[in-house]
Amino acid sequence: MEKRADTTHPIHDLLARRWSPRAFDERPVETETLKSLFEAARWAPSSNNEQPWRFFVATKENRADYDRFLACLLEGNRKWAFRAPVLILSVASMNFEDNSKPNRHAFHDTGMATENLVLQATAIGLVAHQMAGFDVEKARTDLGIPSGYEPVAMIAIGRPGDPATLPDHLREREVKPRDRQPMGDFVFSGQWGTPSPFTR
Repeated sequence: MEKRADTTHPIHDLLARRWSPRAFDERPVETETLKSLFEAARWAPSSNNEQPWRFFVATKENRADYDRFLACLLEGNRKWAFRAPVLILSVASMNFEDNSKPNRHAFHDTGMATENLVLQATAIGLVAHQMAGFDVEKARTDLGIPSGYEPVAMIAIGRPGDPATLPDHLREREVKPRDRQPMGDFVFSGQWGTPSPFTR
């Protein structure tokens, strides 16, 4: 299933095709493919080239690891994410390595690396769904994440699946058209809340 963005202005096809489904095919993702995803993440931009991102990855080939990741998800996400063959946790290093000062861009840069990973997945026919709905403290404890690092998001990766496998309320969300705020709501000029002239 594809759900291409209905854009107001032209954008790259890869961006238009990227979306966050909940229906996953359970076929495994090959190791070489996973390497490509993390290679894409590796080349993301970051403040001072700090590269603050870290990623934990679990596949169903290692069921114990996979089940630990799954157990960190909130119930609403577990209802569909259990079909995804790959679960990833992004983590941000919150301090600069050279001087230990707080890196206020750590989450931003980790998000940049994650978007690279997600776009690479889209480019090769996979789909990804990022989730805020997980138990941060459980993930921190169960995965031994040290002080100074913050869990950011869980990510389900796999091939697109059949929406019919989802519970009714999620299936409705899966098939409804995508929508976004108009540019005038978030692109300003001069002062906060003043839409930039080119957005009109």
